[in-house]
Amino acid sequence: MRRFHPSPEARYQLLCFPHSGGSASFFFPFSQRLAPDVDVWSIQYPGRQDRGLEANVPHLHELADRVVEAVGPRLESPYALFGHSMGATLAYEVALRLQAGGKEPEALFVSGRPAPHRNVDTGLHRLLDEEIAEDIRALDGPGSEMFGDADVLRMFLPAIRSDYHAAETYEYVPGRVLKCPVRGFTGFSDPRVEAGEMHHWGDHTEGSFQLDVFSGGHFYLVDGQEEIAGEIERTLCGAGRG
Repeated sequence: MRRFHPSPEARYQLLCFPHSGGSASFFFPFSQRLAPDVDVWSIQYPGRQDRGLEANVPHLHELADRVVEAVGPRLESPYALFGHSMGATLAYEVALRLQAGGKEPEALFVSGRPAPHRNVDTGLHRLLDEEIAEDIRALDGPGSEMFGDADVLRMFLPAIRSDYHAAETYEYVPGRVLKCPVRGFTGFSDPRVEAGEMHHWGDHTEGSFQLDVFSGGHFYLVDGQEEIAGEIERTLCGAGRG
C-alpha cells in the first residue's frame, strides 16, 4: 500500500487499484483531494516503480489473495474500494474475500471495465510488442506518448503484458455476491467497454447500483479525477453515512 497523504483520523479508508500497467502513483490526485476525510491506500502491484525488481503476477485471483493478505489485517476504519479497468475486477475480488472474512466494505467503485461475468479474452496479451504499444497509444493513457521509445517500451512492457494476461484470462466464479452498494464510472467513448455494458455490475451486489458516464475515453478519469473523487466523497461521507 502507498499512502501519499496519510490520514490516520480519516472516517474511511479507500483502497485504490490501478489499471493494466498502472502504478500506485496514478491515484496521487485522489489521495490529495480526499484527505483528510478519506485515507487513500493505493495498491502497488509487483513489477513496477519501487517494486520493479519483483516478479509480475499474471493471475488476478493470486493477486487478490496477496492483496488481502497484506491489507486485511491493517483495515481499521470503514472502507471502500475503487478500481479502474483491470483494477475494477481486482477490487471486486478483494472485496469478496474481505467480505467473506467478516470485513464488509461500505461500497465498491468500478471504472471502465465489463462486469466479472462478462469478461472476454480479446488476445491483447498475445500481441507483438509494437502492437501492444500501438494499443496503449490509441487509448491515450498517462505517458502513452513515451511508448514510441524502444527503451521505454522494454522497461514497461513486461508489467503491461502480465497485466493484460491477468485481465483477459480472469475466470469468474459464480455464486458470490457483494452486499454493499456498487457505483460504476466510465467514459462515453471508451473503446474497452460500452456504457451500457457497465450496468451488468448490478448483478454482483445485493445493494444498489448506480452508473455515471463522463465525457472521454478509457482514461476519462485523468482529467476528471476531481469530479470522481467528489462523487466518492459524497457517497461515503454524505448525509446518512458515517
